[in-house]
Formats: sequence, C-alpha cells, structure tokens
Amino acid sequence: MSNPELHSPELARSIEAILMVVDEPVTELTLATVLEVPVEQIISALEALVPSYSDRGFALKAINGGWRFYSHPDFSPAVEKFVLDGQQNRLTQAALETLAVIAYRQPVSRARVSAIRGVNVEAVMKTLITRGLVEEYGVENETGAILYKTTSYFLERLGLNALTDLPPLAPHLPDIDSLDEILDSLTD
Repeated sequence: MSNPELHSPELARSIEAILMVVDEPVTELTLATVLEVPVEQIISALEALVPSYSDRGFALKAINGGWRFYSHPDFSPAVEKFVLDGQQNRLTQAALETLAVIAYRQPVSRARVSAIRGVNVEAVMKTLITRGLVEEYGVENETGAILYKTTSYFLERLGLNALTDLPPLAPHLPDIDSLDEILDSLTD
C-alpha cells in the first residue's frame, strides 16, 4: 500500500493541495489512505509543515481530530471585518447564552437550558440547530426529553480541538463572599 513515488517534498505538496479544498478538518488516517503512505509519514509531514506557515496569513492546525488551514489569529480583525461586513449572520445574545449553557452542560435537555436561562429557548434552539452548532444527542431516561450537544462544527468554528479546551467557568463566577453579600442585600 506504500506509494514509493511520494517523497517528502511531494508528500508535503500533496497534503497542502488536499487541505486547500477541504471544508472540514481531515484526519491523518484519511490523508494516509488517499496518498497511500503510512500514517506516521503523514504525521511527520504535517508536523514539519506547521512551522513553515509561521510568517504567513494562515496557519495549519489540528482541530477537532483533523487538520485544516485557518487564517492566522494575528489577522483576525481583518478576517472578521471581511466576513462580517454587510452580513447579519451573527448570533444574538440569547443564542450565545444558550449555546454556552449547552456547551458546558451537555448533554442537556431543552427544558434544563430554559430553566438555567430563565426563559423559553425554543426559537433559539431551532436557530442553533439550523446553523449546525447544536444537534440531538439522545433521550433522557427519566423524562424522555431530547438531549442536545454541540457539534464538531461548533468546535471548528471556535477553533477548539475538544470540549476540554473550553475556558474554565470558575474565574467568571462570583466568589461565595460576593454571593452572601448579594443575598444579604436582597433580604434587607
């Protein structure tokens, strides 16, 4: 199954050509299969390619279990302006809050998300599902409610490799003393 005609420079160029046309991250195994070389050779080639883009407007990253070209983070203001100018595809505050609850509590039912947010999230959930950021995951045994989770597209859009890469919530939560003060002020 080895392709003897594919040497290091040709292998790197073949990988680049494939990565230029993918819509989602592609795994090392897929690249190895298509190019008929061992996975270890693909991994070595990818790792050698990563630093070669350090002074470019794009970077090669391993995201969500696969590899893909992404715009370089240093140029995010320019890319954001290009992508967002004239577009109204931004998520609303309600959608962002709902998405955050799902991301940190998944799998989670729609009723639980509504309870956490304190509002009905029916329309917002439909938007998130339509945009491919959230999907059905299964059914809760006790209640029969449909459970939801974030998608691989969610990870890709956020530039995360896994959910464990989400920033911790603890630094953004009030400490216990602050909560006690708040509760005391409410009972006065």
